[in-house]
Amino acid sequence: MKPWTIKYQPQNLSEIQGQDKSVLTLKNFVQNFKQQNKHALVIYGDVGNGKTSSVYALANELDLELLEINASDLRNEEKINQVVGGALKQQSLFFKSKVILVDEIDGIFGREDRGGIKALIDLIKNAHYPLILTANDPWNKKFSTLRNHVEMLQFSKLRYTSVLKVLKKICQNENIQFQEDALKTLARRADGDLRGAIIDLQTLTPNKTLTEQEIESLDSRKQTETILNAILRIFKTTDPQISLEAADLIDENIDELFLWLDENLPREYTQPHDLYRAYEKLSRADIFRRRIRRRQHWRFLVYIKSLLSAGISVSKDEKYRTFTRYQRTQRILKLWKAKQKNLKKQSIASKIAQKTHTSTRQAFQNTLPYIKTIFQKDKNFQKQAVKEFNLSKEEILWLRKN
Repeated sequence: MKPWTIKYQPQNLSEIQGQDKSVLTLKNFVQNFKQQNKHALVIYGDVGNGKTSSVYALANELDLELLEINASDLRNEEKINQVVGGALKQQSLFFKSKVILVDEIDGIFGREDRGGIKALIDLIKNAHYPLILTANDPWNKKFSTLRNHVEMLQFSKLRYTSVLKVLKKICQNENIQFQEDALKTLARRADGDLRGAIIDLQTLTPNKTLTEQEIESLDSRKQTETILNAILRIFKTTDPQISLEAADLIDENIDELFLWLDENLPREYTQPHDLYRAYEKLSRADIFRRRIRRRQHWRFLVYIKSLLSAGISVSKDEKYRTFTRYQRTQRILKLWKAKQKNLKKQSIASKIAQKTHTSTRQAFQNTLPYIKTIFQKDKNFQKQAVKEFNLSKEEILWLRKN
């Protein structure tokens, strides 16, 4: 199934919602790039308000080659010179102008810059093509020098009406029957995050209906993150800051987060090396969880949240663009079923032990397997065993099953 965030991605700037002035500034920057004093533009603003989509729409509208660079590849000076430098200097493969997009620069540099900012600034000064960078928060101290060499363009927070307009259009195209109040609630709770609202809509409407009851579980994003939205951000971003914030805001306890991640990691991380690294972080977090239980040292909770959020986010080489339907863990249900099945075996073994004057353990291990085999093959024995051991209907059914 194609993600609706891709299926309904704007094809031209007129389709970008709520950013009329900003998209004109963006278009002017790219069209008049050679006359610009600064060769890079930073688009900043809230999550899901059209920053990345506007660059794609612009490239499509102006027939430009768009080269998107994964921010997770830009870890140091060498990588920046290799990846960004090559993109800014090389001729377009299709013999036309191009634009370079670096998404979510917030996560490019860690605590140690290692020359990355300086390398990026040097490349910007000599760029032959426009460089567009997106950020949620470009006012971090580590970007103070960079800001002097780029144009800054803010994308404002989307209004509720803009989000609602897009959701209605999608519902019409997908033949979704919706309650007006339900769709309005979904739009309001998005809190300006159009991408998140579209993801929620696709998640909630597998049966082509949307009612208020179906969205009652969705809390306001501004106040809290549902665990579903939290793992969505953890899985879909390579920015450790975004995933850390998502983990900090969820209401569910840490054990619940463990179960959700364990259940859905194989669905999201399809590359074996990505999955290996992610499970390595999950196992390390589990070690700290056991230490908390053993020592009651709750300071370890900080390490657990970091490993479960940022650790898993940066375990992948690049973002997975496909839509994944996340599911609640079935482990607890499986454990319950196994326990119920085991209780029947224990109950039968206890009755056998009373009649054979042995321990329940011996009856469970040594006698019950033979009793079960004979019970399935000998009807006369069945009648005698039911009467002798006073077996219940559930116990009889269990003995009859292969």
